[in-house]
Amino acid sequence: MVDVNAAPPIAAPRRIALLSLHTSPLAALGGRETGGMNVYVREVAARLAALGIPVDVFTRRSSTTEQEVRPISPAEDGAPGARLVQVTAGPKARIEKEEMLPFAEAFADGVEAFRAREGVTYDVIYSHYWLAAVAGAMLAERWGVPHAAMFHTLAEVKLRARASESEPRERIEAERQLVGGLDRIIAATEHERRLLTQIYRVPADRVAVVPLGVDLDQFRPRSQAEARAALGIDPAEQMVLAVGRIEPLKGFDILIRAIAQLSDRRRVVLWIIGGDERADREIAALRAVAAEVGVGDAVRFLGPRPHEALPAYYSAAAVVAVPSFYESFGLVAVEAMASGVPVVASRVGGLASTVADGRTGYLIPWRCPEPFAEKIELLLRNPELRRALGQAATERMRFYSWVEVARAVSGVLGALIAEHAAEYGAVRAVAGGGRLPA
Repeated sequence: MVDVNAAPPIAAPRRIALLSLHTSPLAALGGRETGGMNVYVREVAARLAALGIPVDVFTRRSSTTEQEVRPISPAEDGAPGARLVQVTAGPKARIEKEEMLPFAEAFADGVEAFRAREGVTYDVIYSHYWLAAVAGAMLAERWGVPHAAMFHTLAEVKLRARASESEPRERIEAERQLVGGLDRIIAATEHERRLLTQIYRVPADRVAVVPLGVDLDQFRPRSQAEARAALGIDPAEQMVLAVGRIEPLKGFDILIRAIAQLSDRRRVVLWIIGGDERADREIAALRAVAAEVGVGDAVRFLGPRPHEALPAYYSAAAVVAVPSFYESFGLVAVEAMASGVPVVASRVGGLASTVADGRTGYLIPWRCPEPFAEKIELLLRNPELRRALGQAATERMRFYSWVEVARAVSGVLGALIAEHAAEYGAVRAVAGGGRLPA
């Protein structure tokens, strides 16, 4: 496991090409393709730039009005800044991610065209999600540089987590092939590392563990009364909050049924943040569940919210619930805990690593309403317990700073570059090629 407290290596990357083909890190959160990965890409790129490492983040252009190059973080105080580059690959319109694989090669061509036009070189590629990794593999071969990737979710793991899930065969096959060819995989938790070694047979020494982070300046304890006043929420309301993409894997139907099972539902309201127009069918299904169990008037769908607006909602909540069938890390839980709010979450994936059961919230081993209802009701009835767990949660999250995450990523990529150079030098020496070019 990578030590996130270690100082960055002397041989840090000189310039990084960070690929996020299917979604922009600057997109509004809560849509079908926007979530924790978008936050990760944006924050890590900005923090790497602050460490003095230029980062270009490449994403597919999805509209005719977007600028080709936009700043993610400005260049200031001698830092190079990070920038977002929109690459034309396929139609300049939003398309489903399931339709993007045929455009991976065009995306790689667009990245190379930008690199050549700018006259820059990248000494490492860091891809996010399998679609970007497909394009990254093409570029790594063209450029002769090492390739690292973070998958965020894996198709076979999702299928095992929820039998009713479906994933394109192209994705399953591509991920199986990619894990064997990547120079390094970065996982968010030891649990994910074990899955990669057990299911995909990836050698453990090719997987580095670096947790996701949280902006501790933005997500911190605030006055609940002030947050509720700003959002127009009744001070007496018992607010349960859920945040995430509106899809079956998130388990929001379980949460709605749990609210219906509370012995005292007076003043209890479930707020759900997330979803876009493509989530209309799932939202309709969830509204039907709420009506069926008699809590239709106690469930509110707010749609997507900008990331910078979330601290107020976390602070206004009494409890944050994360009933997912699978989470590779669980960024919502981390942000809630950093805000001093206890979490009731499924004991799955990364949530089992980030939520300390009984100390910062509760982990539920069964994806059914009754245990969620029990723990939510316990917290709603005990403000002192909420306060104690919230304080412990804030303290625990001090170790999840994005600055330290960026340092750890820099260390992983720097070591990978050094390994690659040494291997290339050995091959050249055996072949009689002499010294490496400067």
